[in-house]
Amino acid sequence: MLRSILSASRYLVVIAVLGSLAAAAALFVYGMAETVAVIAEAVAKMEVTSKGAKALALAFIEIVDLFLLGTVLLMIALGLYELFIDSELKLPDWLHIRTFDDLKNKLVGVVLVVLAVIFLGHVVAWDGSKDLLGFGLAVAAVIAALTWFLMSSKGGKAPKDEPHTKSGLPPT
Repeated sequence: MLRSILSASRYLVVIAVLGSLAAAAALFVYGMAETVAVIAEAVAKMEVTSKGAKALALAFIEIVDLFLLGTVLLMIALGLYELFIDSELKLPDWLHIRTFDDLKNKLVGVVLVVLAVIFLGHVVAWDGSKDLLGFGLAVAAVIAALTWFLMSSKGGKAPKDEPHTKSGLPPT
């Protein structure tokens, strides 16, 4: 009896899948609404100045950040579903999650991009009054640590395109 309960408990992940999926959808819809609002405001103002262009660029960078966060949540939903419920989910090859480490690595990769976009947003919005160097160094340290994590987690694995012998080891 305990075995069947534990076996069925994997379906609890559906709660996390649905929550992540709903959050991703909300961010995508909100990002689209923001996109329409920013474009409408830009057309209404029609200020062709460097300050107006900088503000418009910053607004779109922030919108891209929303879409990237939505993508992270979607990847979490798909990855958890694929790991716990249905490993035969039809997804592009690059999005297939076979292990928990695959999910972590894909998420860390997207987080790296989000951090870069956040920093770019600060650079574009920078007015010279704030210390951008300290913030940039903090972001760089996190990016370096996450990059090290990605590189070290892939360290012991053979590249996918390398042929293998029956032993599973690359030929010498």
